[in-house]
Amino acid sequence: MKMLVDLFSTDYGLMSLAVIVIILIMAVYFTILFLGKIKSGPTAHDPTAQPTTHK
Repeated sequence: MKMLVDLFSTDYGLMSLAVIVIILIMAVYFTILFLGKIKSGPTAHDPTAQPTTHK
């Protein structure tokens, strides 16, 4: 219980909470970004894109 009181009432606890929240937001953002890039595949203007052939 003391841990929760320290987390929400002290300056170092609030900064730790802010860092945790920012990291979680970044994790969700990058997951959505990367999954969208994977789903869209290589673009036409990408010179390193390999053509896909299905056999």
